[in-house]
Amino acid sequence: MQIADFETIENTKSLAMVRSRAVVGVDAVPVIVEVHLANGLPAFSTVGMPETAVKESKDRVRGAILNSGFEFPAKRITVNLAPADLPKSGGQFDLPIAIGILLASGQLLNADLSGLELVGELALNGQLRKISGVLPTALACAKANTQLIVPSANAHEASLAQDTEIRHGAHLLEVCQHLVGQASMPLCDTLIQPLTEAPKLADLADVKGQAQAKRALEVAASGGHSLILVGPPGTGKSMLASRLPSILPELDQAEALATAAIQSVAYGEFDVGAWKQRPFRSPHHSSSSAALVGGGSIPKPGEISKAHNGILFLDELTEFSRATLEQLREPIESGQVNIARASMAVSYPANFMLVAACNPCPCGYLGDGTDRCQCSATQIERYRGKLSGPLIDRIDLHVHLPRVDIKVLQASQTNQETSHTVQQRVRASRQRQLSRQGKLNHQLGSKDLEQFCPLDQASLEFIEMVCERLRLSARAYHRIIKLARTIADMANEPAILQTHLSEAVNYRVLDRR
Repeated sequence: MQIADFETIENTKSLAMVRSRAVVGVDAVPVIVEVHLANGLPAFSTVGMPETAVKESKDRVRGAILNSGFEFPAKRITVNLAPADLPKSGGQFDLPIAIGILLASGQLLNADLSGLELVGELALNGQLRKISGVLPTALACAKANTQLIVPSANAHEASLAQDTEIRHGAHLLEVCQHLVGQASMPLCDTLIQPLTEAPKLADLADVKGQAQAKRALEVAASGGHSLILVGPPGTGKSMLASRLPSILPELDQAEALATAAIQSVAYGEFDVGAWKQRPFRSPHHSSSSAALVGGGSIPKPGEISKAHNGILFLDELTEFSRATLEQLREPIESGQVNIARASMAVSYPANFMLVAACNPCPCGYLGDGTDRCQCSATQIERYRGKLSGPLIDRIDLHVHLPRVDIKVLQASQTNQETSHTVQQRVRASRQRQLSRQGKLNHQLGSKDLEQFCPLDQASLEFIEMVCERLRLSARAYHRIIKLARTIADMANEPAILQTHLSEAVNYRVLDRR
């Protein structure tokens, strides 16, 4: 007996196979929706590790088929979602299940599903509703060179994947007419709208004084380094952090797609018009570990993944629980977070710039030039002890912000540098790094430092003396060299000089507490 291949089986009566996808993390895994009609008492069963939303699809599919003018077969219907060991969640399997039932019952004659995948949630009247995770699905279809059908509400999002044919529809009938050749569904790529006006960002020129902090902000932006701002209340810590997005260059195509894919999974939608803008996430200090890192029975991305290719701003850093902050250590180093649950394990990208702000002591007024601070040395040490040494070690720049003089606040803003001016320098510095090594300086490994960050004898002796006096770890030593490389790039210097190392060392104030 000859075994029929897949293309033959999917067109046989009483059995149909429709291609779809399940989103796992930020990847879209192929899923085959198998529908079999058998004689017996009418029943509808779904197998293949379906979650609650998938199990409930039988009622939505039945209503959609009947209200679209088709017959719902009075047979024993079995829907298998393969592979069977992959948990399935969400309503995106409604459309392929409905099409599978219509194919298996012979109500869609000569339907062509070759090289086609379908996703979409059905309303009881047959309308297609928006689903989450369409962009990862569209990108996966482009990589697999297959076509895709999505709900019209997801058309703008799906249009970002321009390397494959993606069509959209608003009703089950539109999909059926397209499959049998009676009508053609519109393409999604015709819906791309150019960005008419760039989003308005807060300008760095609004910040008066704090020249060293502004310089540190530019250094951090140039090399993608993490930064912590320490100072009394009202010194401009939060104001400076909110201006960081305005001096960063916009995302390139690959970065924007990776960031948008996470937003699609996390929120189910995103602003297509501003999709190249870097994300800026600022979670409250009461946020749980799962909210910050990600989690849940079906793991969802947390704040650090939502800040991928952007900025994670943690204001009042010492008010976060220590257990929550300790979970940042691994993602800061690796640029990704791995979440393991009993049912599955997923990895989310988390290549973010960490920007933190905190007070120097419990009352906040230590070092503000007045005698308002009444904190004891024990209280200060206990307060700073909320931040572990390994976490501080992973932050590249530690900057102290002094109190701003009133005369500086009253001065005119005419001579203040704008964010656009600083952004041009940041873009030029980043371009030097990418041309030389293909990545930003904060991503350099230990072997990269030997190749791209050589030091002369005087610089070696200087950094050796600094490490001995401050008892710096190997990680802090490497981060100082990366910082010095960024400072040299900002000055368009081919080699790291001792002056660059000196400035980098000055940005490690928490190592000298």
